[in-house]
Amino acid sequence: MKKISILAALAAGVTLTGCDSFLDDNRYPLTSIVNEPVYWSNPDNCQLQVDRYIDEISPAYGTGGGQDGWFYYTTLNDDQVGASFADWPNTVVPSADSNWDYGQIRGANYIINGIRTAQPALSAADHKNYEGIARLIRAYGYYKLVRMFGDVVWESVVVDPADKDILYGPRTSRDIVMDSVFRDLDYAIAGISTESAKVSWSRDLALAIKSEIALYEGTFCRYRTEADNGLEANEERAKKYLAESAAASEILLGKYGFTDDYQSIYNSVWGGMDSPVVPGAKITDFTTIPEIIFGRHYDEVNGRHSLVSFTCSSSTTSGMSLDAFNAFLFIDGKAADQTSCNTSLVGENTTYKSGDKDLPTYSIQKLLDVRDKRLSIMTDPNVYYMGMNWSRQGTSGMNASAGLGIAKFDNVLLPVTARQNSAGNYTSAPIYWTSYIACNYAEAKAELGQFDEAAFNKSLKKLYERAGLGEIIKTPADMAAVNDRANNHGVSSLLWEVRRCRRCELMFDNYIRYWDLVRWHQLDKLDSSKYPNVLRGAYIANADIQPTSAEAGYVRPYAGTNRIFSPKYYLRPIPKNQLDLNKELGQNPGWK
Repeated sequence: MKKISILAALAAGVTLTGCDSFLDDNRYPLTSIVNEPVYWSNPDNCQLQVDRYIDEISPAYGTGGGQDGWFYYTTLNDDQVGASFADWPNTVVPSADSNWDYGQIRGANYIINGIRTAQPALSAADHKNYEGIARLIRAYGYYKLVRMFGDVVWESVVVDPADKDILYGPRTSRDIVMDSVFRDLDYAIAGISTESAKVSWSRDLALAIKSEIALYEGTFCRYRTEADNGLEANEERAKKYLAESAAASEILLGKYGFTDDYQSIYNSVWGGMDSPVVPGAKITDFTTIPEIIFGRHYDEVNGRHSLVSFTCSSSTTSGMSLDAFNAFLFIDGKAADQTSCNTSLVGENTTYKSGDKDLPTYSIQKLLDVRDKRLSIMTDPNVYYMGMNWSRQGTSGMNASAGLGIAKFDNVLLPVTARQNSAGNYTSAPIYWTSYIACNYAEAKAELGQFDEAAFNKSLKKLYERAGLGEIIKTPADMAAVNDRANNHGVSSLLWEVRRCRRCELMFDNYIRYWDLVRWHQLDKLDSSKYPNVLRGAYIANADIQPTSAEAGYVRPYAGTNRIFSPKYYLRPIPKNQLDLNKELGQNPGWK
């Protein structure tokens, strides 16, 4: 095995992940790079190495067709109807799976080892800072692995190729691995020197990640089953990590505010700007939004994405599901079974101006007017699908899979070329923000039986006010009083409303909904044979223009095709190539 120095490798543009035979077969792979202690004694070099992993915290808005984006593009949920049929990624054991990847973990371990062996040694503060960041990187890497595969192999050090017990040993219990993840998170929170930074490493970012991971762990341990997840429910673990999520969240809620403009969280630009298309209009500066704890910086020069173009394209885009549309409360604060508002899903045949022409279209504006205000930000006031006319301000033609387009990420104050060009979008992306943390806090407290008025005021109060429901839902008692008969999670009315508020607030965001259903043990709600509205869209039976694909009066792409749930989908299968390499790994429940 050829060895090269880390200094030479960096000069040549080689990263820490290397590419020898151990990397190629994706065992617990090692790199051919040899650490040199003098390299790690320079804080600038340490910063360079940890910054290589900043984008691993979230792929954010996505480029190159969105395959690396977690906002909007993750359509395996009940909120979206994909442009193409979205099934579980594996219905049989695959030959390989790129998600079984220890690259991020391995890289973090190299950084940790380098920092600990630096000569001359780093200052105590620099050591704690950079090891804290590296352990945060490792913690997030393991979190992603564990939630997909369950038991994995815990590596806290750089592994020698001669250590066969690790290379070919069994997986470690996911509970043990997650306990180690939380030790890493606590070290990071205590050690990272920067308190807050919107687009780089900070203690507040570590707290936000802990808020997310601890909520996942607490609820997963409460609702899991041995048959489906390989481990029975554990109330002690559940309470411990729910409390830790609430504590981390509360710190952040005491430091960051809310914005009055919900959509600006998603469609602002770096540095702000005068609108190029609407005289006198201002586009919000991402850096000044009080909600943003950590995000992704895009701009016209230093990096653009493709997300916006995928929401206003003539190619079929992923649309909002009928199930998601129905999740929003009415403006009287009630669900469909009790509201005095018009619950009809029937739209209106009307016209809209396109240049000097009046073109026919199908409006659902009246349906949006009687719902939670977030709905009219999420989707468009007109249905468009396969010949049904309408386009969002200035765009040329639009086609949404469910007829209900996704509007929340677009910014009509930007030029059309910066919106519809798949390489030209430059709105910046939230990754952790106040509303997200508020939803984590509210749920953790509700699960603990501690969601009182004080907790409500810290968290969901502003979200309800922003949704136009603040005069009706003022307390947890008001939430519980909704008593929605559509509650099919087997939880209290209060907890159902906490989950509803979370769904409506974070819809289409950052892979959140799918993993919420996993941790609540509600993944069966994606089965379209039992819950058909997850693959239906707008009601169009009375539309003058009829699409080619419909079901029971609703837009329904790929009609006749259903997504069928199996309990084995709670965990992904260990791929065959890994089982061939290491017979001790074992397979997850239900997979053969």
